[in-house]
Amino acid sequence: MLEGSATLRFLGWAAYSPSSKIRARVWSFDETDVIDGAFIATRVAESAARRRSLAARTDACRLVFSESDGLPGVIADRYGPFVVLELTSVGADRWRGELTAAFAALDGVAGVFERSDVEVRDRESLERRTGLLHGEDPPEHVEITEDGLRYAVDLRAGHKTGFYLDQRESRLALARLVDGRRVLNVFAFTGAFGVVASSHGATEVTQVDSSAPALALAARNLEINGCAPSAMTVADAFSELRRLRAAGQRFDLIVLDPPKLAHHTKGLDRATRAYKDANLVAAQLLNPGGVLVTFSCSGLVSEDLFQKVVAGAMLDARRDARIVGRLHQASDHPVHLAVPETAYLKGLVCELS
Repeated sequence: MLEGSATLRFLGWAAYSPSSKIRARVWSFDETDVIDGAFIATRVAESAARRRSLAARTDACRLVFSESDGLPGVIADRYGPFVVLELTSVGADRWRGELTAAFAALDGVAGVFERSDVEVRDRESLERRTGLLHGEDPPEHVEITEDGLRYAVDLRAGHKTGFYLDQRESRLALARLVDGRRVLNVFAFTGAFGVVASSHGATEVTQVDSSAPALALAARNLEINGCAPSAMTVADAFSELRRLRAAGQRFDLIVLDPPKLAHHTKGLDRATRAYKDANLVAAQLLNPGGVLVTFSCSGLVSEDLFQKVVAGAMLDARRDARIVGRLHQASDHPVHLAVPETAYLKGLVCELS
């Protein structure tokens, strides 16, 4: 309600969080709405229905993307018969039981597993939580399919909820670029870009990540798709890029998909320096005519700023480059027009002369 000289005007129904810098998160602008189990069940069902067309391509998608789907602080990803739920705000945490019931009621759901183990809960004065909420416990690895390829996913301990669902369209774009190229996949995680490269004609694939368990799963993903083994390097990506440069290695296509580097505005300068460093060395590793596919998933780094950072890296590397494609988060991670922060993933496909 907005207090005026004589009247109060309704603004919206919001969840109040006394510990958060975002004190109120709006769940509805309709005064007639009642925020209860029925409201939540309807929002979840409507959100799931909007993803129905993806079933022709994959059995894994983001079912709810927080404010973009009218459920602030709620992230829910589906992997086959399992839903992984991440609650990041006080308001979302308050409705854990109702949210669990709503996802359990969706067709084909065998289990709902919570992965509310993210740092943002600390800023909401919430304890981090993981564990089964409903139904069957997921196995150690759940196998999903996407555009004809198979991936094993660790729902319990994998980064985010186990897989980079937001990069679906980028993987499809990469499939059209890799034929006949020597590929370097940096910040590889469980190797999805490597699987795409290997299965679409790359002559050689090298994958780099700091996590040995992630690369072990990357090797398994290559195997279940009948792909040749990749060279796997467990190392800090920035250090390994420099080592490859010193060793005189050259590639025809490099993928840079680092984790979120800018977590807050105070760290923005440091993050942009890191982006520039990685892109500069990658440019020096590319053969003439090579392609750099580079990403930022930091919401604080705008698309314009990211392009300027990459341009600066190309200038310092003395490489002439052209943007031949732009990449964004997949459609199951929609951007709400009133919440520009929901646009976080941006990618550039750059051709170097």
